[in-house]
Amino acid sequence: MNLYLRLAWRNIWRHKRRTAIIVLAMSLTLSLMMWYDGLLSGFNNAIYGNAVKVLGGNIQVHAEGYREEANSNPLFSLTDSQAVVNVAEANPLTLAATQRIKTGGLVTSREGAFAVAIVGVEPEKEFNVNIIGQNVTQGRNLTSGDLDNVLIGKALADAMGVTVGDRITMVGRSQHEQMRQRTMTIIGIYDLGLGDIEKQSVYISLGEAQSLYEVKGSTEVAIFLENLGQEVGVIDSMKPSLPGYEIESFEANYPELASAINSKNGVMNIFSIIIVAIAGVGILNLLLMAIYERTREIGVLGAIGLKPKQISLLFVLEGVMIGLVGVAAGIALGLMLNGYLMKVGMDFGDLSSATSYMALIKGRAYPTWGVEKLPMRASMILIISALAALIPAAEAGRREPAEALHFV
Repeated sequence: MNLYLRLAWRNIWRHKRRTAIIVLAMSLTLSLMMWYDGLLSGFNNAIYGNAVKVLGGNIQVHAEGYREEANSNPLFSLTDSQAVVNVAEANPLTLAATQRIKTGGLVTSREGAFAVAIVGVEPEKEFNVNIIGQNVTQGRNLTSGDLDNVLIGKALADAMGVTVGDRITMVGRSQHEQMRQRTMTIIGIYDLGLGDIEKQSVYISLGEAQSLYEVKGSTEVAIFLENLGQEVGVIDSMKPSLPGYEIESFEANYPELASAINSKNGVMNIFSIIIVAIAGVGILNLLLMAIYERTREIGVLGAIGLKPKQISLLFVLEGVMIGLVGVAAGIALGLMLNGYLMKVGMDFGDLSSATSYMALIKGRAYPTWGVEKLPMRASMILIISALAALIPAAEAGRREPAEALHFV
């Protein structure tokens, strides 16, 4: 086998220009697919990642029994919410872990009553990971010391006919199923460009929520991660240290969002396979021509005593080796391209008004390394290389040496 490997390696470099063209085609195909995968991942994080952060983080931790009554937003206090935060922050993938209190309620003004989720948050701790605080366009963001102050969305403010400094009445359900009413001052208005989300929730400080709804500690710990797709690993690492808690990803709490992500990824996967298949036809054609041009050489190999199977093996090894060189070059080129784009990002700001969900892209989207599907992409290139060498080599191997020697 070592002899065949040495012969195959020497043969692919006998025609440097032809080999370079084939390797270039392979490397460009693979590097562009890495760029495509990296861009999609960055696009996901820019849109769906921000949506997950707005809705409550990649992972939520609740007290046992919460899932059975999740639709009613039960106020089940966590036994030791700070311990949950400590365990979450010990994981290097965690950007932040914050305590929350969430209940259902109403806000009313002279324009009417509006059903909302009332969320008590740690505003300073969430500022760097939740784009709501980063997009306060009127007034200011909440602080932990705010009492009787509320942060609301622009669409809700427009519907209620209120602005910063106005007073609204907020009614929410306490831990003992009693309705608590309080008049609140609008301290700030955030604008995400998504009216449906802006109407869903109002925000108060965690301390205010604890006092108003008679909750000790918090009812939820929201965990924010750098990228989507890291949830399972973080949850698995947390479970041994947190028995008696319900630790779930956003997919359990927001199934509609998870379904949208999965559907989009499925469509884009099909599209990427079509792209690779089209590029593969070009690569296959280059390799086939390279093999057919060497029919006389195959005749010489047969004349000196190599059997058809040995000839086929030699050319298959050449195809695989060219594929390996192309894959290596493609990975290097793809990593350099994505590495550069990860630093500078890609500006999608002008597209933020194209559709509603694009509003979640704030400025630039930053691709990932694009290695999420690299094994599949590289395998396809290698398979194409092997098939391209196998088909004509098997045919030429069956020819009589005299016939192959006279092939023009």
